[in-house]
Amino acid sequence: MKGLRSINKSNRKKRGIALIMVLLVVVVLVTLAGGFAANMKVEAVLARNMGSERDLDWVCRSGVELARYLVGQQMSIALEPYDSLNQRWAGGPGGQGSTNAVFSGISLSPIEGQSALMDFLSPDENNGVSVKIEIVDMERRFNLNRVADKLFGRRFAMEKALEFSGCPNVEVGGIVDSVWDWFDADSSTGLNGAESSQYQDMGYVAKNGPFDDLSELLLLKGMRPEWFYGTKGNMEKTLRGRGPMLVDDEYRPGMEELFSTVSSGYININTASEYVLQLLESIDRPLAQAIIRIRAGADEIDGTDDDQPFRSVAELANVGFTRNMILDAQNLLSVRSTVFEVKVTAQKDGRKRVYVALFYRVSPTDVKILHSHWN
Repeated sequence: MKGLRSINKSNRKKRGIALIMVLLVVVVLVTLAGGFAANMKVEAVLARNMGSERDLDWVCRSGVELARYLVGQQMSIALEPYDSLNQRWAGGPGGQGSTNAVFSGISLSPIEGQSALMDFLSPDENNGVSVKIEIVDMERRFNLNRVADKLFGRRFAMEKALEFSGCPNVEVGGIVDSVWDWFDADSSTGLNGAESSQYQDMGYVAKNGPFDDLSELLLLKGMRPEWFYGTKGNMEKTLRGRGPMLVDDEYRPGMEELFSTVSSGYININTASEYVLQLLESIDRPLAQAIIRIRAGADEIDGTDDDQPFRSVAELANVGFTRNMILDAQNLLSVRSTVFEVKVTAQKDGRKRVYVALFYRVSPTDVKILHSHWN
């Protein structure tokens, strides 16, 4: 009897150990399963993100190619021998050639939070992708290198730009001299300018060559960020040239809104703001506003159906330009744009990519990409 009790006790002990081992195995298996599930979830997220990145990459690149095609085809429309803000490439409703097969049904303006281009880029119910394409011509601004070159004698343009930005008159001369010293190839310091000797303590030297990027202006002696960036005030869509023609006193355009380093060197009178137009000595504020009033049509708002773009520089006679003024203006003004910047913004699954490209239009079938980068 005593031996039987000993055997039962031993069996219960073994069963207890077995139960503990089974529980440990279950815990290990549950832990492994949980870890596996977590890893699978991570892998799924990574796979989805990778797929989104791939989709966004191709959508952005496709958007740039579409933009190149649009600005190229715009040049082939015989009824519109100009580039203006009411055309499709600029986000407008379309000019006389908007019924052209290339432009019909295509708009760069967002519609109900989506782009009208979505059906073009993603016919399978958009595939969860939203895309926005913005095109800006560089001829709506003054070419900085034409201003910085003493041979062109465009000192007035930089002085006027600094005045618009809020720079005090006593500091304007020194900054203009610094612009010229930065651009010219010699090491002779202008009256109030600066050459490499003044910049060495800051860790750099004068460029002694053309400006490659507008941000170089921030390196100049005397330049301040508020003059470079300006203040937006209450004016809307200033970058695209839209919004009220008369702005409040708080608004001051910065250097980045007035100049470009890459353009044909001409200013497009159909896309330039009244501030850019006033960078020319022959155009004061009333004349600049008259130019915009005529091109904007009855509603005096650029980029709408009633716009009346200038078809040639000679039509400036309609705003009071004399024959001699028009002859002089033809050296700096145009109704065509040559260099364009496109910005493509694509979003999917909470992810966003922005692709920017700069291209040069030679002909309807020759639009060269000069530079591109991801923001």
